[in-house]
Amino acid sequence: GHRISTAEVESALVGHSGVAEAAVVGASDETTGQGIVAFVILTAEAKDTGADLVAELKAEVSREISPIARPREIHVVPELPKTRSGKIMRRLLRDVAEGRELGDTSTLVDPNVFEAIRAGKS
Repeated sequence: GHRISTAEVESALVGHSGVAEAAVVGASDETTGQGIVAFVILTAEAKDTGADLVAELKAEVSREISPIARPREIHVVPELPKTRSGKIMRRLLRDVAEGRELGDTSTLVDPNVFEAIRAGKS
């Protein structure tokens, strides 16, 4: 298998003018073992917000890194789950990506962020 750095994929996504922030996690995948799932917050300047943008972002990652690093899913979200110290809680994003029940959310700044993320994922 291939080892792909989530930081590298996040960097490629944030390199796009329409993306303000990105978080990438590995999620179980029947075919490949693990697939890349990205959650992105768009900039105010983002011209497109739908399927065209998602396709453009996937192409950007393929171009920047390699087609192998292309995310299986990209979800546009209004906010990312963060701790009070500003760290993104990727463990919780992985739970969302795999459709699992969320673990401990007591350290989140805003526990309501998941309602918006789930809405963005469906």
